[in-house]
Amino acid sequence: MSETMTNKLNDLCKKDIKTASNEELYHALLKLVDEKSQQQVHSVTGRKLYYISAEFLIGKLLSNNLINLGLYDDVKEALAAAGKSLADIEEQEPEPSLGNGGLGRLAACFLDSLATLNLPGDGVGLRYHCGLFHQNFKNNIQNETPDFWLTDSCAAQATDTVFPVSLAGKEYSARLYKLPVTGYEGRTNTLNLFDLDTVDESVIGDGISFDKKDIAKNLTLFLYPDDSDEDGRLLRIYQQYFMVSAGAQLVLEECSARGCNYHNLADYAAIQINDTHPSMVIPELIRLLMLHDIDFEEAVQIVTDTCAYTNHTILAEALEKWPRHYLDTVVPQLMPIIEKLDALAKSRTEDGSLAIIDQNQVVHMAHMDIHFSHSTNGVATLHTQILKESELAGFYHLYPEKFNNKTNGITFRRWLLKCNPSLTNEIESLIGNGFKKDASELKKLLAYTNDQNVLRKLSEIKKQNKEALAAWLLHKQGVKVNTDAMFTIQSKRLHEYKRQQLNLLFLIHQYLEIKAGHTPNVPLVSIFGAKAAPAYIIAKDIIHGLLTLSQVIENDPEVSKWMQLVFVENYNVSAAEMMIPACDLSEQISLASKEASGTGNMKFMLNGALTLGTMDGANVEISEAIGNDNIYIFGQSSKQVIHRYAAGDYCAKDWYEADPNLRRAIDFLTSEKMLSFGDEEHLKRLQNELIWKDWFQTLPDFNAYVVRKQQAMADYAADQENWNRRTLINIAQAGFFSSDRTIEEYDNDIWHLGK
Repeated sequence: MSETMTNKLNDLCKKDIKTASNEELYHALLKLVDEKSQQQVHSVTGRKLYYISAEFLIGKLLSNNLINLGLYDDVKEALAAAGKSLADIEEQEPEPSLGNGGLGRLAACFLDSLATLNLPGDGVGLRYHCGLFHQNFKNNIQNETPDFWLTDSCAAQATDTVFPVSLAGKEYSARLYKLPVTGYEGRTNTLNLFDLDTVDESVIGDGISFDKKDIAKNLTLFLYPDDSDEDGRLLRIYQQYFMVSAGAQLVLEECSARGCNYHNLADYAAIQINDTHPSMVIPELIRLLMLHDIDFEEAVQIVTDTCAYTNHTILAEALEKWPRHYLDTVVPQLMPIIEKLDALAKSRTEDGSLAIIDQNQVVHMAHMDIHFSHSTNGVATLHTQILKESELAGFYHLYPEKFNNKTNGITFRRWLLKCNPSLTNEIESLIGNGFKKDASELKKLLAYTNDQNVLRKLSEIKKQNKEALAAWLLHKQGVKVNTDAMFTIQSKRLHEYKRQQLNLLFLIHQYLEIKAGHTPNVPLVSIFGAKAAPAYIIAKDIIHGLLTLSQVIENDPEVSKWMQLVFVENYNVSAAEMMIPACDLSEQISLASKEASGTGNMKFMLNGALTLGTMDGANVEISEAIGNDNIYIFGQSSKQVIHRYAAGDYCAKDWYEADPNLRRAIDFLTSEKMLSFGDEEHLKRLQNELIWKDWFQTLPDFNAYVVRKQQAMADYAADQENWNRRTLINIAQAGFFSSDRTIEEYDNDIWHLGK
């Protein structure tokens, strides 16, 4: 087969691949993928899904597509025979900058699973030119620069399809770009991305600053543009409406071409609203249907039957709501529809808190989603329970039949087959290859929990992955880490509720304990990956605290042999693919009740890391799957946290004053050692935030966190075989957290897709 593949690549390169450059080989492989993926495009009968999301964190696609299309091994073998490395060729591929965090990564996993399960389902989003931003560190402070990733070799290709979109009374043209989405031994679907031809990257000034009023030139420059001023907030509305208006027109055009008469739209289309960013698709679709001579009442019912909403948060700040005058400015054509929807919603309940337009003339997007879709789902059992019992209780009492849970999942193709081939091969040698399509087959690994050879092999694979990460860190950041140490990793969006600051306080505590002569059971390498929103001051202060502490440790030979702190710059999918397989202890330490689900916890679990976490989000279901002996749970329960908020009696300063170890760690933030490498303004502000506010209750969980983390370190050092046994149990029980299972549940309960 490698000879056939060699001939194919020679033809695509128009030369012998031995003499071809990596760039030439990259373009040849793109052509190969395109040819094979087009063979898997199928016509649609019945309902088709349109998954609308502000972000799709898809990661590099070449290897993933080769795996899904069954080409990976042949290509790798043919290249190796010619003295070429697929890994080197992959370096030619730009990192797509279409997403930021868990929301976008989940959307990407869902598209993979839809195609793998042979379900007709496309994504709808925006073609951002510079993504969120490119992160770099200078003077231990996060700096943001544009992430220019669009090149001639980007897989998303422009089409001749253009839709008119009216923004603030002016008409713009939304051009459609199409990106093929391959499934593992499945079909090829599409990620539809919209853009303006007039967007101009040259308008970006210092950092990521630009004129936020020049919509024709800036509309799709950045994901989540800075909303610390009114122009930024308006720009977000411009973006959201541009996405859903173009998307809604695409839906109607495609369905009409398949025979839809618009009255029966719900028989042809299912629209999933991924968080509140796409909420305006509801009034926009109603508006468009009314242009096709469908009256308001019928249009509302059609849209309700077509649309479903996924809630991804318990944080009120993330449930978008906009002053009415913002929408009057940007989308005046929608306001008559939204007003009528508000009146209809108010006719269903006397509870004013459920209104779409409240008494302060604020428009609540999530309220519109729940009233006028047929399904509202949470993304983990605990999350959905909290939505029903507290955050959205009024809506649950009004529409109990709409509420359901769909625990998130991850695609095992990327997060096992692609990023951890050694572990994949070992699993396949033990239980066959059925797990690649049916993740529940991983449970067969439980038969090997007492097999010393298997456990030893798992340890060897982990060590190889740690050495690979160490080499990558040395190459990328010039940092040398001890691969004999225990690797703990916290990689996720930087936010106070995710509590990177709790990890920081532990590391300070550990530093001070070592200085006092109390050395740990095992050396510790603590690795972070996270971006902070440019206007999120405290989040950036936490990054500064971590970077400053890393320098304090590095310059202290007494401590540095026992602990290291590494902050990975510009964390993205490619970085995650290196970090996750190398992790020993996964840090999932959000404040209980605040993390909707999390999916990083699932990726680490699948790759043989044990979890240190609170009973929050999907940690609860992970704990139930593997048993309490195979996870390190600590901290307050969600009920305790919710009660503390309700009582309003939490005073951080009381905890600070009552606990000498906690006070010592917080005081160290502004110590002479920290100030010798850090900035006093940033460190003092963070210190004050912890003492005087601490909204996400870091301090009450501090001691429990220290005890459990030190217990994990002691267990790792004392009995490696038992540690490996517990990692095997984690891997074996990870099958439930496949996005294939999640998508099957969405389809069975909500979408009812065709073929």
